Amino acid sequence: MWSLSAWRRQRILAKHPIADDLWQRVRHHLSFLDGISTEEERWLREAGVLFLDQKHLTALPGVELHQEQRLLLAVQAQLPLLHLGDLNWYQGFHEIVLYPDDFLSPQRHRDASGVEHEWDGEHSGEAWQQGPIILAWPGVMASGGWEGYNLVIHELAHKLDMLNGEANGLPPLHANMRVSDWARIMQEAYDDLDRQLDRNPDAQTAIDPYAAENPAEFFAVTSEYFFSAPDLLHEAYPQVYDQLKLFYRQDPLARLRQLQAEDPVYQAHD
Repeated sequence: MWSLSAWRRQRILAKHPIADDLWQRVRHHLSFLDGISTEEERWLREAGVLFLDQKHLTALPGVELHQEQRLLLAVQAQLPLLHLGDLNWYQGFHEIVLYPDDFLSPQRHRDASGVEHEWDGEHSGEAWQQGPIILAWPGVMASGGWEGYNLVIHELAHKLDMLNGEANGLPPLHANMRVSDWARIMQEAYDDLDRQLDRNPDAQTAIDPYAAENPAEFFAVTSEYFFSAPDLLHEAYPQVYDQLKLFYRQDPLARLRQLQAEDPVYQAHD
């Protein structure tokens, strides 16, 4: 059957072709895509183009955006959706604002005694409910490897979380997942991390201690690690890894282990 959406998709892809040399430069930067299948790579290549057609990138003074940089951001944004189907997972926002460096953002917190505190916090990224995503460009460029850091995925994980309303660490789960399992496993790991930091605020935790800020940040940080340091996440919190594997329908750890077993480059750094 003829499909208007399929026709529009092909029209966008035909209008914005990606040269092979451009794609290879993007792939070279995004080492955490190593080992994906030919079909997965084709999907990401096309999905990056479609993302840039749907979302507006606003570069503030000091950020120079060329086609390669735009595609670099877009492909990282689309990786979490690789096997999630055609639903509009990134609904509710149309703009990504790019700052040349970390930025100050007004923060507000009401403590247990009811006193409200306000301050300006330095951030490298923010995701606003029904609003834009804000990213510091150095953080975008530092993302894409296996180092346990990915600013793009972190902030877009917040957007997935917000599909159920205010970010609380519970994105819309699939039919084969149980909210009770998710809540129990995430809460236990969150509490464990929190206890470590209560004992020693300077503890060298297995994952970024920022994950202990609140359940929303725990989901965002563990999503970062799921894609960019799956071995570290699995070693620290294997059940959290398994829940994210069910949610994202991907297994980056299996891919990384295969690379370490078969790829001389990865064997040299193992």
